[in-house]
Amino acid sequence: MMRFSVLAMLMCATAAQAAERQWQLEREEDGVSVYLADVPGSKYKAYRGVVTINGDLAAVQAVQEDVAGSCAWIFSCQQQRLLETKGDVSELYTRFEMPWPVKARDSVIQVTTQTDADGSVTRLLKAVPERLPEEKDFVRVQRVDGQWHLKPLDGGKVEVTYEVHTEPGGSVPSWLANSFVVDAPLQTLQGLRAKVEGR
Repeated sequence: MMRFSVLAMLMCATAAQAAERQWQLEREEDGVSVYLADVPGSKYKAYRGVVTINGDLAAVQAVQEDVAGSCAWIFSCQQQRLLETKGDVSELYTRFEMPWPVKARDSVIQVTTQTDADGSVTRLLKAVPERLPEEKDFVRVQRVDGQWHLKPLDGGKVEVTYEVHTEPGGSVPSWLANSFVVDAPLQTLQGLRAKVEGR
């Protein structure tokens, strides 16, 4: 009961934060809409990407849960592996490529999955950087707050929303930070759609 209460509070807090942000449309390309929002106390913007995929909810979930194949569609992903799964909570370790001269990043993310009353699926994303010792060749991402929201639509389609705010750690040039918050949701959602639709 305590675990459920904590999870419910976390879900509500994340939803409230997302609702409070002042999202501005930044780009529309290839059926993907990308929105950005300022985050108080952070120099990095939050991003939100939205796309409609031809396929059912189970197909989208299957691609997301195929950890071995995840780097084929996640932007900048070099390697990802599953650390642990307990019930609806999983932990993932991911390495990300960065353009020279920026040092590569890695992250440990806790993913909490919940099925909503309307049949939608929400996956909460939260960094747990202390879960593993830091690697000498990587800068550990210290903060990630985000979510995936998968909403079934009529006609065998799914609306996918991908929303994240991250503190990448270390030094990141402004040009890279500004491009990342657009490229990450855009290319990740394009890749996810291509995998689900078999493109």
